[in-house]
Amino acid sequence: MLLEVKEIHVHYSKVAALKGVSIEVPSGGIVTIIGANGAGKSTMLRALSGLAPVSAGEIWFDGERIDGRPPEKIVARGIAQAPEGRRIFPDLTVEENLRTGAFLRSDKPEIEHDLDSVFGHFPRLKERRTQWAKTLSGGEQQMVAIGRALMSKPRLLLLDEPSMGLAPVLFQEIAAIVIEIVKGGVPVILVEQNAELALGLAKYAYVLETGRVSLEGAAEDLRENEHVRKAYLGG
Repeated sequence: MLLEVKEIHVHYSKVAALKGVSIEVPSGGIVTIIGANGAGKSTMLRALSGLAPVSAGEIWFDGERIDGRPPEKIVARGIAQAPEGRRIFPDLTVEENLRTGAFLRSDKPEIEHDLDSVFGHFPRLKERRTQWAKTLSGGEQQMVAIGRALMSKPRLLLLDEPSMGLAPVLFQEIAAIVIEIVKGGVPVILVEQNAELALGLAKYAYVLETGRVSLEGAAEDLRENEHVRKAYLGG
């Protein structure tokens, strides 16, 4: 397994956000985490990125324990996140935003190669490379957030609610690009409130409820699970 999360707990002050969560991610494909608002989905990604301290349990990435490491060390190790709400730099251009994703890298020729690769995935961003990020549409800003994460040359990509605020047709366009990224050798953890979309993309899925994994299994199997259908797929 590329990533092994073993019984982790995360607290915000005295409130337990994650209560002994364990997940595994292989070196290929898409693993999704679904659940209602407040279930702990984003907290899980923040813990993996080093942004939410783990109070108990362990996180192992490619055979090395990473919980307790600062975020920049985790990025350098190969985990990158496109956060919920995009959080791009509005007063930088598209290209400047993308280049911030490579701030830990010094391999300049490879950086230029990867920038071209991002523009290959997102031709619309190439057309707008000199445009201020704040003038982009929501879908284009989501493309920037994903492209910026790719510029760190990740070995694991974390996507937090990429469909938020997007029309279904636009998210389907982004989903197709995510599939391209996975086929290129970068596995993805997809956190998504739109369970129908998430389970349609992923190979394996976890259901988080009140900070615990309540269900897990092949995504196609969970789509047929009675509880998942009633709680997350509208019956």
